[in-house]
Amino acid sequence: MVDKSAQVQARARRARAAVFGVFGVNGFLFAIWVVHIPSVERRTEISHSTLGSLLLILAVGAIVGMQTSGPLSDRFGSNRLVTIAGVGLSCALLGPALSTHVVALGASLFVFGMFNGALDVSMNSQAVDIERLYPRPIMSSFHALFSVGGVVGSLVGAVTLSADVPITVSMGGAAVLGAASIALCRPFLMSDAADRAADSGTSEQKVHGHFSSRVLALGALAFALLLSEGVANDWSTLQVKEHLGTSDGTAALAFGFFAAMMTVGRFCADRISGRFGAVAVVRYGNLIAAAGMALVLVSDLLPLTLVGWAAFGLGLSGSVPQIFTSAGNLGSGAAATNMSRVVGMGYVGLLAGPAIIGWISHFVSLTTAMAVPLALTLIAALAAGTVRPRRTHGVRPPAQV
Repeated sequence: MVDKSAQVQARARRARAAVFGVFGVNGFLFAIWVVHIPSVERRTEISHSTLGSLLLILAVGAIVGMQTSGPLSDRFGSNRLVTIAGVGLSCALLGPALSTHVVALGASLFVFGMFNGALDVSMNSQAVDIERLYPRPIMSSFHALFSVGGVVGSLVGAVTLSADVPITVSMGGAAVLGAASIALCRPFLMSDAADRAADSGTSEQKVHGHFSSRVLALGALAFALLLSEGVANDWSTLQVKEHLGTSDGTAALAFGFFAAMMTVGRFCADRISGRFGAVAVVRYGNLIAAAGMALVLVSDLLPLTLVGWAAFGLGLSGSVPQIFTSAGNLGSGAAATNMSRVVGMGYVGLLAGPAIIGWISHFVSLTTAMAVPLALTLIAALAAGTVRPRRTHGVRPPAQV
């Protein structure tokens, strides 16, 4: 007799490895784009201000992709959307590489953002489906692979740029590698997500399509935490340089410490969630992040400031995966749609954070402006109960042991 449980577990392991690959590819492709931004800017002969406007077009495309891919994933299965979006994102990488005019670049960035947003939602939906088959939380490890892919992409981009490899060759090669990797992962993706979604939960949200209070609460939490992450991504280096008067190279250590501990934390968060629960990850993680940011605010010493940024990254690292897991397990029969809404709200925060801090820094010092992410992480710690798993008809939240 065939052991069905063993078959399910073997399938889950293969799907997990495949989605690991998808997250890694996403991080790799996005990093390849980021490191080539200066080259694209020179190639199209645009100003920094024009580039900033074009990056907003990319963001609009991402939000469109997120909101479109959720309902499509629920209808046709997130495995199909992962394949389409992953291959589409790989091909879209060629757009900026080939653009020589601002209009062409704007159009290509909208398409790139759209496929990136669609892949973000669909691959997280896959991750939630796979996590249901595991006896322990595994969502944070998927996000850790995105970080690893980003590091690899940054290193590959740095090497090709140093070797003066033409941008069409380096980005074209990355596009081929990305599409081939998605093709290799495709056969092992979860293929029955749509059936599970259709059979689970009530049909209320499917019929009415409203934002439920739970989705709004999770989206608000994602907004706050991704806003804080965006602040660290864009302002950590400048904060150290302005506040401590260091060189550019030394100031860059702030982001390095933040990003490194963010990656480490994502690899560790699943074990902590499995032992103590998702609420503990969000609550105590954000208390650590708040303590780190408080240290950044008061420190006049480089080592202590770097410790503060490291603690901020470590504390933030596990929270967003818990939010996405909770969004994917609401039991409404529209798991990917819920995911798209929460991810979309979070993405708005990621974009808004740097702009908000930039505006505030016109009135107070950049270091003082860091009180905003400090306050948001404290609020997130108080609101940690939002991610508590709730059993609903037909949906089993990830087991916690």
